[in-house]
Amino acid sequence: MDNLRVAIAQINTTVGDIKGNSRKIKQNIKRAYDKNADMVIFPELAITGYPPEDLLYRQDFIEENFTALDEISKYSSGKDILIIVGFVDFDTDIYNATASVYNGKIINNKIFLPNYGVFDEKRYFQSGDTLSVINYKGVKLGITICEDIWYPGGPAYYETLFENAELIVNISASPYTIGKDIKRQEMIKTRCRDNVTTIVYCNLVGGQDELIFDGNSMIVSEEGKIITKLSSFAEQLEIGDLNVKDTLKRRLKDVRIRELRASEIPVPYNIVSSDIPPSKKIKEKKNKMNFGIKKQYTIAEEEVFDALVCGTRDYVKKNGFKKVIIAISGGIDSALVSVIASKAVGGENITGLFLPSQFTASESERDATKLAKNLGIELIKLPIKPLYDSYIEILKGVFKGTKFGVAEENLQARIRGNIVMALSNKFGWLVLTTGNKSEMSVGYATLYGDMAGGFAVIKDVPKTMVYRISKWLNKKGEFIPDNILKRPPTAELRPNQKDTDSLPEYDVLDPILRMYIEQDYGINEIIDSGFKENDVKKVAKLVIRNEYKRRQSPVGIKITERSFGKDRRYPITNGF
Repeated sequence: MDNLRVAIAQINTTVGDIKGNSRKIKQNIKRAYDKNADMVIFPELAITGYPPEDLLYRQDFIEENFTALDEISKYSSGKDILIIVGFVDFDTDIYNATASVYNGKIINNKIFLPNYGVFDEKRYFQSGDTLSVINYKGVKLGITICEDIWYPGGPAYYETLFENAELIVNISASPYTIGKDIKRQEMIKTRCRDNVTTIVYCNLVGGQDELIFDGNSMIVSEEGKIITKLSSFAEQLEIGDLNVKDTLKRRLKDVRIRELRASEIPVPYNIVSSDIPPSKKIKEKKNKMNFGIKKQYTIAEEEVFDALVCGTRDYVKKNGFKKVIIAISGGIDSALVSVIASKAVGGENITGLFLPSQFTASESERDATKLAKNLGIELIKLPIKPLYDSYIEILKGVFKGTKFGVAEENLQARIRGNIVMALSNKFGWLVLTTGNKSEMSVGYATLYGDMAGGFAVIKDVPKTMVYRISKWLNKKGEFIPDNILKRPPTAELRPNQKDTDSLPEYDVLDPILRMYIEQDYGINEIIDSGFKENDVKKVAKLVIRNEYKRRQSPVGIKITERSFGKDRRYPITNGF
């Protein structure tokens, strides 16, 4: 066969919902079959969802995953289509594996197990040591899983060099961070050119706790040109038609390949070449060749906004919530969270709470009311001054002789947290917290107050980016009242309070935090780069001192290279 019709099934799975994931897989097998595809490719661990974490220690979980694979195999029996799907294999140990299903199954295990950042694969899986090349309808397919494709001298290199694989398939669950799609594209283009082979890359899409998978699956030619590109943050089935024999001819003419073979370099893996038996039914392929990029890379603000919407929508939906509640202060953070939530679940499924104290400015109420009206959100006003006064009355004997300070400020935030959680308990609404990464980094938030909730939408979004996204949104229409964008940020916990009373300006703070948290620069290196010594030392001290707070904060969406949570694990008791 010279031409191969490939379907990429970029699906949104749910960890542990093996039955639901299997239904989605079968639906997409049928859709691909109806489109006369020769093969359909699903993401990494599509049957179990990714990452399954400690579910992998449960025998019943592994067994249900095997049962689902058998059912998928039976469902596809008699259909002239190869299915490549991720699952958990067990053979004296646990493996992150693919099954190539066509009148039987061929199993292939992941070789490179990521164990950095948010990844813990060496905690659960054993590394494979065998490369699998499948001969399907006269075409040799090299099978790889996620991390395997990122290594220049990895599986794809040997599969093409020694087994003449004409097509490399990579199933993946590669989490989103800002600009990740561009990095993947460049990496895959490099692999294609180096190995003189076409690569079909299928990535997971959707939210899973703090992780978001952005999709952006693709087919890239041996010349490094994108043939087919799937969408960001959306489920999609897309077809690509490939002339694989032309790829092989070009490779055999390539001087580098012939020289490498002649050098007899040692192969660090076992290579198994398997023949898939021909089907009794061979369908006539009537569809024309399908080329062209489907979607171009978009600007960062739109990309991040789409990621946050995707992560919020999936967390709410997959955890069985119907409605959410947000404490809307009249400030920029709660405004952006409200816009994200309205896009994710609809304004009619959001309850906003405006909880003014004696320090709340009238313009805050005006802006919160206008925001809620813009987004179609019900806004409930519950003044907290009577509760605050009651607390102060109860505490006056203990507080006697002390000045108004942080305790009184935080008391207001904790009263608000109690009210929000009371409504959450009463009506089953999920509380979306509104703290940003800049605040979480330096502890500019109240434990059991504004940090109380179920999901932290912008936990990994720096304050300067909060403004950038908000301004970008307002170019499409006034979602956020203009006064919120112009007004200096304030917690409004004491008279005339401004964030800059406690912190450097955000356009100074955020670069320092990025260097210190995401890039691991030392204090002296940051100072040498041009920042004031007092600012750098103060910020570093705040970051270290507030590790205990971050450990108790809700899970939130990851968008940067290093977020708080799985990504960054620092000791609370720390003398460094």
